[in-house]
Amino acid sequence: MSFLLALLLQVGPNPVGGSTLGTPDELIDRPPRENAIEAPSNPTSEWLQQCLDQLDEDAARAHTQAQIRRSETSGPDRVVANHCLGLAATELGLWNDARMAFVAARDETPAGELRTRARFGTMAGNAALGGGDAEAALQLLNDAREDARSAASATLEALAAADAARALVTLDRMDEALSALDTATRIEPNQAEGWLLKATLLRRLNRLGDAQAAIETAGGLAPLDGQIGLEAGVIAVLSGREDAARRSWQSVIESQPDSLAARTAKSYLAQIGPAAEEGPTP
Repeated sequence: MSFLLALLLQVGPNPVGGSTLGTPDELIDRPPRENAIEAPSNPTSEWLQQCLDQLDEDAARAHTQAQIRRSETSGPDRVVANHCLGLAATELGLWNDARMAFVAARDETPAGELRTRARFGTMAGNAALGGGDAEAALQLLNDAREDARSAASATLEALAAADAARALVTLDRMDEALSALDTATRIEPNQAEGWLLKATLLRRLNRLGDAQAAIETAGGLAPLDGQIGLEAGVIAVLSGREDAARRSWQSVIESQPDSLAARTAKSYLAQIGPAAEEGPTP
């Protein structure tokens, strides 16, 4: 594993987090991915960790520190500075700044480190999508897919393909989005997110039987994922199975009572109302 990739893996490839990506949409707005490892300890990694820690306390200060660091360094140090700058800009909602920082990090990463370039490209694509530029996001994500494919990394290719599908949905190119998700779930079938996105899109296309199969696969891979439980309930209620929907949403509330998913599940339950009481026995 390259030094830069080890540093990059300290955070997930999706810098958007819970922020709304353009038009609110259950297929587009997803929680961040968890993908953390410990990077080697040295001045560069220590600076990055300090910058990441600063993000939680004062994102504006981290943004300034990263700008200064970027202007004073070169090589891996400058790449890492752009990395933190992009994350800080994301936290501040400065989507164009974030995209430019991630693109700079990608372009200044050595050409042979394709996995690292693919990750930065994916982050840049998500930043572009966060800023409402789906066309630019799609180009960046397609480039990231190519880098991941050249690096023989099915995981990174699947992540980029799933994010490309989100951009395609924004552009109302549903068939292409479904094709991208078919690719993601084919090459990385053990990633629940791809199946969740696929189920959501199939449901939007009114292919409820296929959506049910996809959400069952997602649920088998991540049975405690609140987003999967929410989507399973939506598919069930649209299929006329209100009792199944109630059970699915209630399971989200019971397993994650203080989460955003639980609050959403409660609102869904309120919308469909209580189950009809059985009539009196003759």
